[in-house]
Formats: sequence, C-alpha cells, structure tokens
Amino acid sequence: MKKIFLMVAIFTTTLAQAAFAQHDHANHKTETTALLPLYYNIKDALVSGNANLASSKANELLTALNTPEAKAIVGNSGDELLKYAGKIAESKDLKSQRANFADLSESMVALAKNFQLSTEPIYQMYCPMKKANWLSSSSSVKNPYYGNAMLTCGKVVETLK
Repeated sequence: MKKIFLMVAIFTTTLAQAAFAQHDHANHKTETTALLPLYYNIKDALVSGNANLASSKANELLTALNTPEAKAIVGNSGDELLKYAGKIAESKDLKSQRANFADLSESMVALAKNFQLSTEPIYQMYCPMKKANWLSSSSSVKNPYYGNAMLTCGKVVETLK
C-alpha cells in the first residue's frame, strides 16, 4: 500500500511540475510576442513621418520592456532595446528617431532570430541607402528611414518563421 501511495505521489508531483513549466513557457512566449507589435507601431509611425506618434509608441515599448517577465526573456539584448527605444521616446526629431530606429532594429532582428516572436512570418528588410535593417509583418517595402521620400527603397533579405 505504501508503494502505491508513493507512486501516486511521485506521479502527481511530476504532472504538477510539468504543468507549471508549461505555464511558465507560455508566459514567456506571450511576453516576447507582445514586443513585436509594439516595435511595428514605431516603424509605422516613422514610415508615416509622425515623430510624435513614434515617440508615444516607443514609450509603449519601453513600458513592455521594463516588465520583469520581459527582462527575464530578452536578457542583455534588453539593454540595447531599452537604450534605443528610450532615445526614440525622448526625441521629437524625426531624423534622430530614424537614426536610433536603425540601432533598435538591429537588436530586434537579433531577438527575432533567437526567440519566436510571432506565429506569422517576420520579414527582415534592408535599406541600401541607410545600410540598415528593419522588421516588417508584410513583404511589401515601406521604408521607415526615409518615409514618403523613398517609401519603397529596400528589399526583403530574410523571412523569419
């Protein structure tokens, strides 16, 4: 009888641990997938040339990056993300925001290559004029570095799945 009780206890403990591990993994996935749409919002604001909106959207990304869950996931790359999102948030100068977006994008590209940020394809774009990358949810080019001046300048260099 003691052996049966012991086996039931071990089995129950194992199931509970597996459930907690799965729940923890699900939370991490949720945290990382929440970052990508916030990044896309900054990109879209820069594409449209709206410095105030880019600043506001960068503040939203900062808030998300400052959660303990996000910090635990992004690790050291979070410092870079915070740094450049902060610079975009603080600035109302479109040229400065676009320069910092290039650095923010490099960190986001690295994050996207290390974590599954989306169940949908993520398109890594490249602007030869700026010599910088960015991420997009669409394969059609909408250049955040030059906006309307060179809206379709760039190409897809990689599709992350």
